[in-house]
Amino acid sequence: MRRWRRVAVRGPSMSPTLADGDVVLARFGAPVRRGDVVLVRWSARPGQLSVKRAVRPEGAGWWVLGDNPYGSTDSGLLGPAEVLAVVGARLWPTPHRLRRTPDRG
Repeated sequence: MRRWRRVAVRGPSMSPTLADGDVVLARFGAPVRRGDVVLVRWSARPGQLSVKRAVRPEGAGWWVLGDNPYGSTDSGLLGPAEVLAVVGARLWPTPHRLRRTPDRG
């Protein structure tokens, strides 16, 4: 069974793709592919959820990066992340599907 959830984006890490305050639709149980925007958590910060870009599988998790290299705390600092859901669309303020990007790493 696949579940959907609205998620509010906080911070500048996914700029220019997503901005602080955007609301996105995350699909739990969806297969992850390189370049997908994903909802993740790190073992070092289990209470924090983050929206990042999936770069490559790494061990039991994924190496993920923010689209904004100057304003993102991501796998470069925290290591591989557990992907919880794939983000398929921005719902607010301007609804649109999110595109996968080419491999970054």
